[in-house]
Amino acid sequence: MVHLLLAVIYISFISLGLPDGLLGSAWPTMYGQFGVPVSYAGIVSMIIAAGTIISSLMSDWLTYKLGTGKVTALSVAMTALALLGFSLSDSFWQLCLWAIPYGLGAGSVDASINNYVALHYSSRHMSWLHCMWGVGASVGPSIMGSVLAVGQPWNAGYRYIGILQIALSAVLFFSLPLWKKRTGNADSDSDDSSAEAKPLPLTQVIKIPGAREIMITFFCYCALESTAGLWASSYLALYRGVPSETAAFFASLFYIGITAGRAFNGFLTMKFNDTQLIRLGIAVIAAGIAAMLLPGPHMLALVGLIIIGVGCAPIYPCVIHSTPDHFGADKSQALIGVQMASAYVGTCLMPPLFGLIANHITVALLPIFLLAILVLMLLMHEKLVRKCEA
Repeated sequence: MVHLLLAVIYISFISLGLPDGLLGSAWPTMYGQFGVPVSYAGIVSMIIAAGTIISSLMSDWLTYKLGTGKVTALSVAMTALALLGFSLSDSFWQLCLWAIPYGLGAGSVDASINNYVALHYSSRHMSWLHCMWGVGASVGPSIMGSVLAVGQPWNAGYRYIGILQIALSAVLFFSLPLWKKRTGNADSDSDDSSAEAKPLPLTQVIKIPGAREIMITFFCYCALESTAGLWASSYLALYRGVPSETAAFFASLFYIGITAGRAFNGFLTMKFNDTQLIRLGIAVIAAGIAAMLLPGPHMLALVGLIIIGVGCAPIYPCVIHSTPDHFGADKSQALIGVQMASAYVGTCLMPPLFGLIANHITVALLPIFLLAILVLMLLMHEKLVRKCEA
């Protein structure tokens, strides 16, 4: 049963990743149809991120009341509904409307599952869990690119992913009894031991030593990942001159880099600790940004994006997995919820900010923008390590 539950947990993260790259890969086709500037992709992204911030901050309370299994199943069902709404949208304001349930669904499942795995499984499973997210995030843009390549509208891509999400949510609802069996607490309304810890108010959480540093670290990480994921396709199409459908396909290579890197990182965790792997990831991202900055053929930018994805691979899962060790198991759900919220503040603010830069200056500044975020992330992570390991 333990192995079956782990498979279900992996499936939940595939479903979490499926929609994440869709907007960026389809936007070069979408924005002209809606008659809005290219920078408006940032508005939709910001609404989604705002929903995830709210639900991440509520995750401690929701997990305490419902348990991880129910929170996960309900959240995936909500995102499935939102994706079908995207597929039916014929105006920009409708996209914005459906972005609300998408964001609310994504935040709760992210924080709740991450804490569950951090408490109950080893670091390698955390990396492989986020590898499953990368599988979803790679498949989504690939499906959208294939849909556009055969002449179908972008709506069809969202519809296909929405149908997949419905099937995955059905699997999660049928799996609910497994969560109770995991801890042997079938008489409880909640389904995991993380629910035993009482929810902590936000004002108390941010006073914990190291909490602010990890919040900024997560802000920077998700800002970097989401900005690269959202604008890579536009960078390739508008600056490098790659056709829109080709750019959508190549943008998926960024997520493939994350996916392959996390699969390999699961094995590296057997030899290196979380802090060492985070530092390695930051160094690899720097190398990828350097490749994007070099003048030359399209291949340099493509290789640079893949390298950035590989560098992103260990950072998110290793920081999450180290949270119970840094702050204690009794505080981990609250800390991870705040981390997720901080991460999505980065997702909410930074891609739209770069959208304004792309719209009013040039999309060519994408590598410089990513480099500035990376430097701040490095400084905050090192300060976190010094505080928590002192």
